[in-house]
Amino acid sequence: MSLPATTQPAEYTARRLGRARFAVSALFLTNGAMFANILPHYPAIKDGLELSNAAFGISVAAFPLGAITAGLAAGSLVRRFRSSRVATAGTWLIGLSILLAGVAPSWAVLTATLFLAGAMDAITDVAQNSHGLRVQKLYRRSILNSFHAVWSIGAVLGGLMGAAAAGLEIPRGLHLSVSFVLFSALTLVCYRFLLPGPEPTGNEPTGNEPTGNEQTGNEQTGADGPADGASPASSGGTSGPRRLVTVGILGALVVIGIAGALVEDAGSTWAAVYLTGLDATPTIAGLGFVALVGFQFVGRLFGDRLVDRFGQRAVAQAGGTLAAIGMGVALLFPSIPLTVLGFGLAGLGVATLVPAAMHSADELPGLRAGTGLTVISWLLRLGFLASPPVVGAIADASSLRIGLIVVPLAGLLTLLASPVLPKRLPMRHL
Repeated sequence: MSLPATTQPAEYTARRLGRARFAVSALFLTNGAMFANILPHYPAIKDGLELSNAAFGISVAAFPLGAITAGLAAGSLVRRFRSSRVATAGTWLIGLSILLAGVAPSWAVLTATLFLAGAMDAITDVAQNSHGLRVQKLYRRSILNSFHAVWSIGAVLGGLMGAAAAGLEIPRGLHLSVSFVLFSALTLVCYRFLLPGPEPTGNEPTGNEPTGNEQTGNEQTGADGPADGASPASSGGTSGPRRLVTVGILGALVVIGIAGALVEDAGSTWAAVYLTGLDATPTIAGLGFVALVGFQFVGRLFGDRLVDRFGQRAVAQAGGTLAAIGMGVALLFPSIPLTVLGFGLAGLGVATLVPAAMHSADELPGLRAGTGLTVISWLLRLGFLASPPVVGAIADASSLRIGLIVVPLAGLLTLLASPVLPKRLPMRHL
């Protein structure tokens, strides 16, 4: 008698999981690389279309606006069409949108294509993380941060490709077309290695997950139970005062997530523009973003070990301090080397913020399974939405140097909100 797909033999699971983990990593790498390819071209796009800082900021803000608009539809799309299919199709549409944005003949077309790219990115982000969590559950240990580290590698790769193309004056259309074909082909090849079958509902076995008491708590989504110290009753319903406390903690976690988003957006949107204003060459100007995501990769690579040893709160506080001081010094003493280093230290500082906020929100007692994670994922994109036009408007009124104060400010906000993070993570099975 053949076994159901959810209870395949361990040999099949181990063989399949290795390929699935590699395939999910390829999705994250591609997602990071595709968008990063256009970032070093931003100064040329802005100058070519004769846009003010504010107008350019509005165009860039269309990306997170599209993400916010489409983000809530991602879950239903994943349930209906499977995370593997949604992630693959979404990646193709991101690449196409970025290509069209790179050759946009007007501000309106640039804004519309970046809006579409953001909408597809939000859907793809949910789908690839959903599939990554399926793989992680079968591994029975944390591997999600490794996927985000690979995303950082992709972003560095894409940034370097874009910086090289800009420095060599390769036409944007040609460069972005090659990027689109290359990474879309990689996604298509890896699709066949993703996990088969529909998305699990969370209340059926998947072959390797714990049994018995280890699965109690949030059975509907397969997530862990309440945070350490929370009673089972507190995960289902709360009194009025307890509910207010939960909402307050969730609000602080949103601040932490948005702080990470502000720093990432400052690097992706304004690093090349700011460095160009310091008389950096196009190739050197692209290194600001590369430094940010490169140092961010290092932080994510070692983040799990640091959190296990020192706790999420201490790591977030150290990261917020590093971002505030690193970028603050770079803005006080403007130079090309200090600015590149400042963006790098800021990326290192915020490397674990978004995962920490998501994990803590998902563990909050008093919320239905998945509610905290959904709120964090959706609201942190407000940072990406608000940052470009706000920084652009400040830059038009004074200077971009003043506008980039949002980076050290994000570090300070992290320090203020960090007490809601746990000192230590409870050790439990996935």
